[in-house]
Amino acid sequence: MILAGGSSTRMGGISKQQYRLLGVPVAVHTLRAFERCKQCAEIIIVSKADECTLYEQYAKEYGLTKIKCVLPGGSTRQESAFLGLKGVSADSDFIAIHDAARCLITPEQITNVFLTAMRTDCATAACPATDTVKFVSSKGKTETDGQPERSKLWNMQTPQIFYTDLYRAAAYTAREDGFAATDDCSLLEHVGFGCTVVDCGRENIKITTPVDLLLAEAILKEREKGAEQ
Repeated sequence: MILAGGSSTRMGGISKQQYRLLGVPVAVHTLRAFERCKQCAEIIIVSKADECTLYEQYAKEYGLTKIKCVLPGGSTRQESAFLGLKGVSADSDFIAIHDAARCLITPEQITNVFLTAMRTDCATAACPATDTVKFVSSKGKTETDGQPERSKLWNMQTPQIFYTDLYRAAAYTAREDGFAATDDCSLLEHVGFGCTVVDCGRENIKITTPVDLLLAEAILKEREKGAEQ
């Protein structure tokens, strides 16, 4: 399930999913990675309502054969993922939830997260935190009662991959409880399941601000150079 309904409020009016990196829309870079991953049987896209038809065009233009359906999303990321469950096949064993704006994910990284999910029921792409993280008061000052232990801090990424029935149960439970989650692992944590982290490195960034576009373009260019050598 590719979540492509972001509002792009920090992009200065640019739709980050449709911005072209090296001539290709951000969302298509993402879709290509899942298209090329052998563990992915079908792709469900949850999009902004006014962009749904674009993905039908992309499927033809870029040879994206695994797209099963494109569904309009909700007002929040959590609501969009819940609506996307309508498109998941009844015989699905595992479901991968991925942000369309994480366009630098590779098929190999998706496979690594998937294989870990097979062993542990749920797994997530992530990378260890490298900065010192501190608690800050409402007045903008660092707190004096310590700071989180950096060795235990990881930056969550996507894909986040789950045993489908487990994810579906957690999503419905969160809805019934009125629990608001910032990512899909939080849904599992809400019902008592921890998700295994898989280090996918620091290149798996999420396009959030214009600076991220510059970083993503530079990384893609380096990858192209490496492929040519």
